[in-house]
Amino acid sequence: AALALDNGLARTPPMGWLHWERFLCRTDCATDPHRCVSERLFTEMADVMAAEGWRDAGYKYVCIDDCWMAPRRDEHGRLQADPKRFPSGIRKLADYVHSKGMKLGIYSDVGNKTCAGFPGSYNYYDLDAQTFASWGVDLLKFDGCNSGTLELLAEGYRRMSLALNKTGRSIVYSCEWPFYLRPVQQPNYTEIKQYCNHWRNFFDVYDSWRSIKSILDWTALHQDSIVKIAGPGGWNDPDMATLPGIFVFLSQLVIGNFGLSWDQSVTQMAMWAIMAAPLFMSNDLRHISPEAKWLLQNKEVIAINQDPLGKQGYQITKDKNFELWERPLSGRAYAVAVLNHQEIGGPQNFTFSLTFLGNGLACNPACSVRQVLPASRDWGFYTWVSSLSVEVNPTGTVLLKV
Repeated sequence: AALALDNGLARTPPMGWLHWERFLCRTDCATDPHRCVSERLFTEMADVMAAEGWRDAGYKYVCIDDCWMAPRRDEHGRLQADPKRFPSGIRKLADYVHSKGMKLGIYSDVGNKTCAGFPGSYNYYDLDAQTFASWGVDLLKFDGCNSGTLELLAEGYRRMSLALNKTGRSIVYSCEWPFYLRPVQQPNYTEIKQYCNHWRNFFDVYDSWRSIKSILDWTALHQDSIVKIAGPGGWNDPDMATLPGIFVFLSQLVIGNFGLSWDQSVTQMAMWAIMAAPLFMSNDLRHISPEAKWLLQNKEVIAINQDPLGKQGYQITKDKNFELWERPLSGRAYAVAVLNHQEIGGPQNFTFSLTFLGNGLACNPACSVRQVLPASRDWGFYTWVSSLSVEVNPTGTVLLKV
């Protein structure tokens, strides 16, 4: 695997909360004060994350996405927050988030404008990096709209990486680089990993099963090129949308919103853990069901996602409506997911031999099996030649640890 960006960060996939999918680009705080992109939204979310176990579960980053900026830079050429929606400024917001034991993420763009039309960082890479560092920012999500040519896109991503490192502040660098390359050429992941901590591969995730399914299909189709590059310091960020070309943003967990059934929510959580994906929720944590909270804070699933070995999982077989995925874990363990794509009827059984796992080594000569999702329970001990029969609901996933 390629060496990761040498900033010592993102040793495991970052976790946090991001405003985009749930709150989009709402800027009218007069008529919608609880849901507009404002310092109030982020301070309230930070309060909830600290008080209700999200921070302690590992969700450390409170991330601002597009639409936070004023329409123009200040008289010194620096980015500035919208003064009505962020009257205290980003520095004060960062201080507040830090006081809650968490970190602040922010958004900019490699081009001359962001995807929503606010000022981009083109020709301001060093100044913007210094500005973010002076504000106490801990993560930068760097989008790729309005970048002109692919050469300018690549140059901008490299330059911002170097500019962030020159500030002396530890800032996780989240790139959209490969997403913008893919329509034209195969991304050079070796180079991308040398500059970025995680990188976006495809379109936005939407609050729908169609979107989640498309992400999984795309990941399985391209796994030969993307799985091997992931590891401590640099991660693949799965994402997908049904409407290409609108906006492009960081991959999000949409659990706790409106579009997924319970089984589909289980599938997203299980498969994001298998894929070693950054876990950034986009939901309203002030109003979330106990079931969604239990799933998102599930310690066993998070432990799989955050496993220190840092290997991304992959699909090992597909049989009609079923897919079998595995992820090598530390301590010679494996996470195993059985996904049922069928969208009609009732639960179905899938039977597979344990010799399928780990090239035949995962259960040699014997192993214990524990179910993690949709509910946790021990399945007992099995020998190398045993078979497992797993009952899975339509659009659901059973997550095991072997």
